[in-house]
Amino acid sequence: MFTACNSAADRIESTPENTTNEASEGMMEALPSIAFEADFHDFGEISEGTVAEHVFTFTNEGDGPLIISNAQGSCGCTVPIWPRNPIAPGATGEIKVSFNSKGRAGKQDKRVTLTTNAVPQTKVLNITSTVIAEK
Repeated sequence: MFTACNSAADRIESTPENTTNEASEGMMEALPSIAFEADFHDFGEISEGTVAEHVFTFTNEGDGPLIISNAQGSCGCTVPIWPRNPIAPGATGEIKVSFNSKGRAGKQDKRVTLTTNAVPQTKVLNITSTVIAEK
Protein backbone atom coordinates (compact mmCIF):
# COMPACT_ATOMS: atom_id res chain seq x y z
CA MET A 1 0.00 0.00 0.00
CA PHE A 2 1.31 3.41 -0.97
CA THR A 3 0.34 6.77 0.50
CA ALA A 4 1.18 10.21 -0.74
CA CYS A 5 1.32 13.65 0.79
CA ASN A 6 0.15 15.41 -2.33
CA SER A 7 -3.55 15.64 -1.65
CA ALA A 8 -5.35 18.64 -3.06
CA ALA A 9 -6.09 19.87 0.46
CA ASP A 10 -2.36 20.08 1.26
CA ARG A 11 -1.47 22.18 -1.78
CA ILE A 12 -1.34 25.96 -1.59
CA GLU A 13 -2.12 27.76 -4.76
CA SER A 14 0.15 30.65 -5.66
CA THR A 15 -1.90 33.81 -5.85
CA PRO A 16 -0.87 37.45 -5.59
CA GLU A 17 -2.29 37.52 -2.04
CA ASN A 18 -0.13 34.71 -0.66
CA THR A 19 3.02 34.98 -2.76
CA THR A 20 6.09 36.41 -1.07
CA ASN A 21 9.33 36.93 -2.87
CA GLU A 22 12.20 36.97 -0.43
CA ALA A 23 14.66 37.84 -3.20
CA SER A 24 12.85 41.03 -4.07
CA GLU A 25 12.56 41.93 -0.39
CA GLY A 26 16.35 41.58 -0.06
CA MET A 27 16.85 43.80 -3.08
CA MET A 28 15.08 46.64 -1.28
CA GLU A 29 18.11 47.12 0.96
CA ALA A 30 19.90 50.44 1.01
CA LEU A 31 22.48 50.67 -1.79
CA PRO A 32 25.57 52.85 -2.01
CA SER A 33 26.32 55.13 -4.95
CA ILE A 34 29.83 56.38 -5.74
CA ALA A 35 30.20 59.84 -7.28
CA PHE A 36 33.58 61.36 -8.15
CA GLU A 37 34.38 65.07 -8.35
CA ALA A 38 36.33 64.06 -11.49
CA ASP A 39 37.21 60.64 -12.90
CA PHE A 40 39.99 61.92 -15.21
CA HIS A 41 43.30 63.67 -14.53
CA ASP A 42 45.92 64.95 -16.98
CA PHE A 43 49.40 65.29 -15.49
CA GLY A 44 50.49 67.22 -18.58
CA GLU A 45 54.18 66.98 -19.50
CA ILE A 46 56.38 65.24 -16.95
CA SER A 47 60.03 64.19 -17.08
CA GLU A 48 60.79 60.51 -17.48
CA GLY A 49 61.49 58.99 -14.07
CA THR A 50 59.00 61.22 -12.27
CA VAL A 51 56.46 59.57 -9.99
CA ALA A 52 53.31 61.65 -10.45
CA GLU A 53 50.47 61.40 -7.93
CA HIS A 54 46.85 62.48 -7.98
CA VAL A 55 44.03 62.11 -5.44
CA PHE A 56 40.54 61.37 -6.77
CA THR A 57 37.86 62.45 -4.28
CA PHE A 58 34.48 60.73 -4.16
CA THR A 59 31.26 60.81 -2.14
CA ASN A 60 28.93 57.97 -1.24
CA GLU A 61 25.66 59.47 -2.46
CA GLY A 62 23.68 56.30 -1.72
CA ASP A 63 21.77 55.04 1.29
CA GLY A 64 24.04 52.15 2.27
CA PRO A 65 27.73 51.76 3.19
CA LEU A 66 30.09 51.83 0.18
CA ILE A 67 32.74 49.12 0.04
CA ILE A 68 35.60 49.28 -2.45
CA SER A 69 36.77 45.68 -2.60
CA ASN A 70 39.53 46.21 -5.18
CA ALA A 71 41.36 48.86 -7.18
CA GLN A 72 43.54 47.65 -10.06
CA GLY A 73 45.91 49.71 -12.19
CA SER A 74 46.11 48.94 -15.91
CA CYS A 75 49.83 48.20 -15.53
CA GLY A 76 52.49 47.97 -12.85
CA CYS A 77 53.39 51.63 -13.33
CA THR A 78 49.96 52.75 -12.05
CA VAL A 79 49.33 52.03 -8.37
CA PRO A 80 46.13 52.95 -6.51
CA ILE A 81 45.68 53.28 -2.75
CA TRP A 82 42.04 53.10 -1.64
CA PRO A 83 40.09 53.06 1.64
CA ARG A 84 39.63 49.55 3.03
CA ASN A 85 36.83 50.46 5.45
CA PRO A 86 33.20 51.06 4.44
CA ILE A 87 32.32 54.65 3.49
CA ALA A 88 29.10 55.76 5.19
CA PRO A 89 26.28 57.39 3.21
CA GLY A 90 27.11 61.07 2.67
CA ALA A 91 30.78 60.59 3.58
CA THR A 92 33.72 61.27 1.28
CA GLY A 93 36.82 59.25 0.52
CA GLU A 94 39.94 59.37 -1.60
CA ILE A 95 41.71 57.17 -4.13
CA LYS A 96 45.40 58.09 -4.43
CA VAL A 97 46.92 57.07 -7.78
CA SER A 98 50.69 57.03 -8.38
CA PHE A 99 52.12 56.83 -11.89
CA ASN A 100 55.80 55.91 -12.30
CA SER A 101 57.02 57.30 -15.63
CA LYS A 102 60.40 55.51 -15.62
CA GLY A 103 60.94 53.94 -19.07
CA ARG A 104 57.62 55.27 -20.39
CA ALA A 105 58.48 58.12 -22.79
CA GLY A 106 55.66 59.52 -24.93
CA LYS A 107 51.91 59.79 -24.53
CA GLN A 108 50.56 57.71 -21.64
CA ASP A 109 46.93 56.78 -20.97
CA LYS A 110 46.39 54.64 -17.87
CA ARG A 111 43.36 53.58 -15.89
CA VAL A 112 42.40 52.29 -12.47
CA THR A 113 39.39 49.99 -12.26
CA LEU A 114 37.50 49.99 -8.97
CA THR A 115 35.30 47.10 -7.86
CA THR A 116 32.58 48.19 -5.42
CA ASN A 117 29.24 47.12 -3.98
CA ALA A 118 27.52 50.01 -5.80
CA VAL A 119 25.59 49.72 -9.07
CA PRO A 120 27.34 49.47 -11.47
CA GLN A 121 29.95 47.43 -9.62
CA THR A 122 32.92 48.81 -11.55
CA LYS A 123 34.13 52.37 -11.99
CA VAL A 124 37.12 53.41 -14.10
CA LEU A 125 39.41 56.34 -13.27
CA ASN A 126 41.67 57.64 -16.05
CA ILE A 127 45.01 59.41 -15.99
CA THR A 128 47.05 60.71 -18.88
CA SER A 129 50.41 62.38 -19.38
CA THR A 130 53.12 63.07 -21.89
CA VAL A 131 56.42 61.75 -20.61
CA ILE A 132 59.48 63.66 -21.87
CA ALA A 133 62.40 61.26 -22.40
CA GLU A 134 65.60 61.69 -20.43
CA LYS A 135 68.46 63.14 -22.48
